[in-house]
Amino acid sequence: MKKRKVIVLDIVGLNPDHFVYAEKLPHLASLAGKGKLYRMKPVFPAVTLPVQASLTTGVYPEQNGIVANGFYNRQFFNVSFWEQAAGLVQHERIWDYLRRRVPGLTTALLFMQNSLYADCGCIITPRPMHTDDGLVPWCYSKPVGFYEELAADIGPFNLMHYWGPMTSIESSRWIARAAVKTLERLSPDLMFVYLPHLDYCTQKVGPGSPVVRDQLMLVDAEVGRILQGVDDLGLRDETIFVVVSEYAFSKVEGDIALNRILRENGLLSIRSIQGRDYVDFELTPAFAMVDHQVAHIYLKPGYEKAVRQVLEKIDGIDFLLEREGKKRFRVDHANSGEIIAVSARNRWFSYYWWDERQREPDFAGHVDIHRKPGYDPLELFLEPGSRRISQDTGLIQGSHGYPPLSPADDVPLLVSGDLPDNLRMILGGNELCITAVSALIAEILMGEI
Repeated sequence: MKKRKVIVLDIVGLNPDHFVYAEKLPHLASLAGKGKLYRMKPVFPAVTLPVQASLTTGVYPEQNGIVANGFYNRQFFNVSFWEQAAGLVQHERIWDYLRRRVPGLTTALLFMQNSLYADCGCIITPRPMHTDDGLVPWCYSKPVGFYEELAADIGPFNLMHYWGPMTSIESSRWIARAAVKTLERLSPDLMFVYLPHLDYCTQKVGPGSPVVRDQLMLVDAEVGRILQGVDDLGLRDETIFVVVSEYAFSKVEGDIALNRILRENGLLSIRSIQGRDYVDFELTPAFAMVDHQVAHIYLKPGYEKAVRQVLEKIDGIDFLLEREGKKRFRVDHANSGEIIAVSARNRWFSYYWWDERQREPDFAGHVDIHRKPGYDPLELFLEPGSRRISQDTGLIQGSHGYPPLSPADDVPLLVSGDLPDNLRMILGGNELCITAVSALIAEILMGEI
C-alpha cells in the first residue's frame, strides 16, 4: 500500500471566495485543481486558540477547555493571554492519537498554538526571553538546537514581523522557509504549518479591501515555496495537502469597552497603584476578558442579575450566553465566564476600563500580549509621531469570533493530492466542521502506513 505524508497549511484569513481569484493565486489554484474544495464551519469562539485546539483534537471547546485566546485563573486571580503550553489542551491531540496506533510516525508543528512542550518530534514556536539586557527573540524547538540550526541557515526569526506595528509577510516567509528545511532534514509524516500574515492585514484594512487580495498573493507565493520544496525532494506524489483557515472576518465600525461600562455601573473594582488604574481581580464583582467579538464575563456569586441588566442595555451586543446558551454553542466548560457576550457582527470588544490616559495601566501603551487581560488589536498601530500603541479604536476594520451561523461564516477546507477513496465518507456530510479535520488526517495516515 502507498505511504502518504500530510502537510496541513493553516492560512488564517483565507476565505472560500478567495479562490475565485485563481489567476492571481497560482499555487493555491494548483492545489485546488488536484483536489477538492469544501466549505466548513469553525467552532465558537471563532478565534485562534479555540479553533486550533478543535482542529488538532477533533472536539469542541466544551471538551478541550480552550475557550478563548486567554485564560482566567480563578485560584491566582489573574488573566493571561497567549499561553502556549500544550498541556493546557484537555484532550488528546491528533499526533498523540496517531503515534499510539502507527509506530514510528513523526509530526512537526511549525508555529502552531499550544505546541510548547508537546510530545512530538519537531516543534518550532516563538518563546522570547526577557533578560536584564532586554528581549531575546528566541524560538523554542525540538529537537533541541533545531531552531539554532535554522537561524544559522535562513537567518533568525524576527519577532517584530510576527506581531505588532511592524508585522509583515516576512514572518510567514520565514515559517515557509523553515517548513522546507524541516522536510529536508526530518521528513515528518505529518506537518502543520501556520501562515498568519493575512490575519493581521485583514484586521487593519477590513475583509473587503483590495489590499487583502494583494497580500493574499504574497501568501500564495509562500505556499508556492513549500510546494517547490516538496517537489525538489521528490515527495509530491506521496503528499496530501490539507489547507484550512480558522475563521471568517467581519467588517467592523467601532468597539464596545465592556469593562469601562461595568465600572461606570459600580460592577468593576479598581486598585490605584502609583496613579494608574488596575483591575482588582480579587474583589471585583465582575470583569470582562475580551477577545475580538467575544467576551467571557466572570462574576462573583450574587451579581448575575445586576450584570445581565447592564449588558442587556448595551447597543452592539447580539447574544448573552449563560448555561443553556453555552451548551448550544459547545463552549460550556469551567474555563468559560459565567456569561459570554457576543458583539454584533460590525462591532468588537476592547479591554479598556479607564477614561483618562494618565490613569491607564503601564502596559496599555506597549506591545504586551501576555499582561493585557484582553486581546488588543491596536498593537498593530502606533500613535502618529510616537512609539506608543494607539488607542484609536476606529482604526480596527476587521474582527472575528462570531458564532458560525450563516454561510458567510464558513472557512475553506482544501484537500489536494492522490486521495484515498475512503475519504468520501468523512467529507460527504451536509455540514462539515473543522473538528472533522483530525479524523480526515487519521484516515489518510492510518489507512496507508
